[in-house]
Amino acid sequence: MGGGKVTDWQGKRVTVAGLGVSGIPAAKVLHGFGAVVTVVNDGDDERARAQAAELQALGITVRLGDGATLPQGTELIVTTPGWKPDKPLFAAAAQAGVPVWGDVELAWRLRGREGRPAAPWLAVTGTNGKTSTVQMLASILKAAGLRTAAVGNIGVSLLDAVLGEEEYDVLAVELSSYQLHWAPSLRAHSAAVLNLAPDHLDWHGSMEAYAADKGRIYEGNQVACVYNVADKATEDLVRQADVEEGCRAVGFTLGTPGPSQLGVVEGILVDRAFVENRHKNAQELAEISDINPPVPHNIANALAAAALARAYGVPAAAVRDGLRAFTPDAHRIAHVADVAGVRYIDDSKATNTHAAEASLAAYESIVWIAGGLAKGASFDELVARSAGRLRGVVLIGADRGLIREALARHAPEVPVVDLDRTDTGAMLQAVQEAQRLAVEGDTVLLAPACASMDMFANYNKRGDAFAEAVRELGSGSARHPL
Repeated sequence: MGGGKVTDWQGKRVTVAGLGVSGIPAAKVLHGFGAVVTVVNDGDDERARAQAAELQALGITVRLGDGATLPQGTELIVTTPGWKPDKPLFAAAAQAGVPVWGDVELAWRLRGREGRPAAPWLAVTGTNGKTSTVQMLASILKAAGLRTAAVGNIGVSLLDAVLGEEEYDVLAVELSSYQLHWAPSLRAHSAAVLNLAPDHLDWHGSMEAYAADKGRIYEGNQVACVYNVADKATEDLVRQADVEEGCRAVGFTLGTPGPSQLGVVEGILVDRAFVENRHKNAQELAEISDINPPVPHNIANALAAAALARAYGVPAAAVRDGLRAFTPDAHRIAHVADVAGVRYIDDSKATNTHAAEASLAAYESIVWIAGGLAKGASFDELVARSAGRLRGVVLIGADRGLIREALARHAPEVPVVDLDRTDTGAMLQAVQEAQRLAVEGDTVLLAPACASMDMFANYNKRGDAFAEAVRELGSGSARHPL
């Protein structure tokens, strides 16, 4: 099925699977193009009924509480990223020969509609660091004078980017494994896989399937496949990809770079990939001090962003200027306050073990606040690698017992406070207990290694609760919660 022209959609019978941040815009766009749209949704709660009413007012059919049955005559399914591949709806679609696209696939197909120039995509995925890397990349591209935006899984709709009034020279695109699973025809200018660690295995079914979906980002790359030298699995994905003739593998490393790599030499970010005679020459790009915050995993993010920008032809000065201009989002290694000589750091965004390990590696002596929803994760490797940095641990959340057991196996000498509560007020008690364990020079680090939804609406709310508790400590107004 085509997608570039509005007329391609006239009368097409399209089923949109799921309401929400991507399903509703997709339904509206396709309805506007003249498609006959039916939205199916598993839930039938008050919020879903309100969303359905909005779409029905436009003439879109909505079927609540029944996401399993394929509507008669469906020619295409456009699914929201969260719907698992093993849904009965998709089995029915496969049996009927009906293709399934995600919102990213739809946006890719709608690029360049009605003769409008199609901005190339510089795409980023990985278990952790995607958002920061894409934001750094957009900042670098803007510093080079290019019209760009950070879009995709970052919260800015790709459909808005490709269909809105504003025209772009190039897009910095964050893509999740969910989105890549449903994007078979995506072909980026250049792409990066930052790292690979077990995550979302309940959705993908296995680590192999998860990695394969991440690797889809390299398919058809034109200029550069950017990989992490320290994470062999990312390089393996490059080797397996079918790319355009002349596309190069470009590594990034926190060490001294070899040819076709970007790396670090004496505090300087250096490019040995996009220079003439890369076997002998190198180009200085920026200093580590230009990166905010200059912790190891964020330096790696900056190198990946720089590699993609350089693949697009951005000059070295723009890399430096873009990194200097970048400000990280809240709840990502955010310094909240120093209280009585102890540093308090909010990394509530560390929602899995890989992210938490990177966060823990940034500090020497830590009182760690951890716990929440484990999403099927194991904590043994994380604890074993981080044990030497731990002054103490405060555990919160529904699956804290899994972390407690890993600590007993791999760090039995580390003091552990286990807070048997999952209400939001637990955070204040957790911070007070962490203060009790910490000594001057320590870092109290919220890096939960778990999702937040057992206690908080999202990781932002969790981080806000931590910051508020720290501010109460600093003001001297904290009281032990009931």
